[in-house]
Amino acid sequence: MNIFIASGSPRKNGNTQQLTDIVHKELTKLGHHIQEIWLHDKKIEPCIACRKCQRDWTSYGCFIKDDMQEIVNQVMESDIIVLATPIYAWYCTPPMKAMIDRFVYGLNKFYGDEIGPSLWKGKTLALITTCGYRPEKGADLFEEGMKRYAKHCNLNYSDMLCARHLGYNVEFMDKEKEDSARNFAHYLHSLQL
Repeated sequence: MNIFIASGSPRKNGNTQQLTDIVHKELTKLGHHIQEIWLHDKKIEPCIACRKCQRDWTSYGCFIKDDMQEIVNQVMESDIIVLATPIYAWYCTPPMKAMIDRFVYGLNKFYGDEIGPSLWKGKTLALITTCGYRPEKGADLFEEGMKRYAKHCNLNYSDMLCARHLGYNVEFMDKEKEDSARNFAHYLHSLQL
């Protein structure tokens, strides 16, 4: 399978990336082709809801000239989309939010004078998150938002890997988190779309 991973952490060696690296390596070992991008290295402007993208039902069609077309091309080549983000104030980081806002308009032709298709219908969406609260109190709102997002976009929501960081003076990674990340990779592998 082709798997696209968008990493939304501002820290390249941070907690979220530690989990994502394990998932990435395990999926590679299992024979999957992975494309991973670092969103903080990309220029992603916010959506302005101009709806110019709604004029052409065959392509992404956004007029903003930034790195989103490259990202969209990678998403369209993928079977599974993995969004990896730390949770800040109960949601994803700003570049990831900008990206998913641009996806929802450009890849769903639902907002013009007539209802058109979802260009990415049927793809699978999965999440990797880290947070300071218990997952059910820290990442739950983001997961619920992404479940609704997936349903709206005609995507298949898969699951979320979430790990809690107990504090700045505590080592994040441990055997339990490593095992959870490997198990998550095997779960994604088992989907075999």
